[in-house]
Amino acid sequence: MSMISHYRKGLLTAGLSILLLGTVGCSTNSVVASTDPVVDLEAVVASAAQKLVSQPGNFVQGKPFIATSFADIDDLSQSSTLGRVLGEQFSSAMTQAGLPMVEVKMREALFIKEGTGELLLSRQLHNIVQAHDAQAVVVGTYAMGGSNVYVTVRLVRTSDNLILAADDFIIPINRDMRSLLPRRR
Repeated sequence: MSMISHYRKGLLTAGLSILLLGTVGCSTNSVVASTDPVVDLEAVVASAAQKLVSQPGNFVQGKPFIATSFADIDDLSQSSTLGRVLGEQFSSAMTQAGLPMVEVKMREALFIKEGTGELLLSRQLHNIVQAHDAQAVVVGTYAMGGSNVYVTVRLVRTSDNLILAADDFIIPINRDMRSLLPRRR
């Protein structure tokens, strides 16, 4: 074998090795990039709702509750799809836990600001609470972090704004959560 053909064989082997390493590197990166945290939002909300109803909050048996959309902690006049979904899911979870929940969207006079959901202002909340004789309101906020959403939920007694029960939880941001959140400012 001549020196030139030995040299060509060496170059070909080195080139193939580089190509293979590049391919392996790409496939490894795509596997890592595609891992998205699994989030069972329904289970997370059900767990938090159970914590709320199990706290000694002096609830009046049979007297209803109202749930609102959760607000963005950075702008309490704003919500998002996630904030509206959280309000809906808490209403469902608390109903399943045995608490009577009022469906406020059935009310014609409810102030629903487009794009935010039923974020209730104090005088509107007062009117709705009186109309339904609600004992407490489920309110919540969320804050977007880099890889998590931080959520706070409270049951607030309507007669004096006393917090009867509260819970905090974290939701990992995956593709689904990202689609429910507003775009970063």
